Amino acid sequence: MLKTVSITVSGIVQGVFYRQSTKELATALNIKGQVRNKPDDTVEIIATGTAEQIEQLVKWCWSGPPRAQVTNVIVKELPLQSFDKFTAVR
Repeated sequence: MLKTVSITVSGIVQGVFYRQSTKELATALNIKGQVRNKPDDTVEIIATGTAEQIEQLVKWCWSGPPRAQVTNVIVKELPLQSFDKFTAVR
């Protein structure tokens, strides 16, 4: 069963390839959605996938790419959303 979550990642997560790395992992996990930088220096991910896929993504979010320094990850369940693929929004 599919579900959609919002994941907000805080710390040093912009300018360290967080969006691109998230897109690569989400695509590999067959998760659909999007990732974007927010004005408050966080990264927001909207992800639709199975509970297991989402769990793997969230676990990865706590470390992120090598140059990231993650301080917090907040996950909120959203109403189910449908996406064609996973995209990094500029």
